[in-house]
Amino acid sequence: MSRHSVTLLLNYSFALVWLANGLLCKVLMLVPRHAAIVARILGPEHATLLTRLIGLGEIGMAAWVLSGIRPRWCAGAQIALILSMNTLEALLAPDLLLWGRFNAVFAGLFCLLIYAHSFASARLASPH
Repeated sequence: MSRHSVTLLLNYSFALVWLANGLLCKVLMLVPRHAAIVARILGPEHATLLTRLIGLGEIGMAAWVLSGIRPRWCAGAQIALILSMNTLEALLAPDLLLWGRFNAVFAGLFCLLIYAHSFASARLASPH
């Protein structure tokens, strides 16, 4: 598999994660646990609206990943969002997470993959 093919596969995979979580879980509300987490963290009064807005932001992140615009900035934003969201969830709503506090392991691995793809591989490819 060529380097370009791997790059495309990873970009599509990252975008799919953001799209699925944003569109299916939050905008369409197919996974009520996401709204429950938002309600726990931000309060129940506007949880549905805020969940959908977060979902739209995640869809926007998917579009950014696919656009290829400023890929390192995009990777940094993804990592920052993933780490901040997962930290808040682990501290304030661990009982609502799919794998409880173990979610942090998956989030960390996902961040490492994004980092390796966007930063480490670019350093290895650049001439010295």
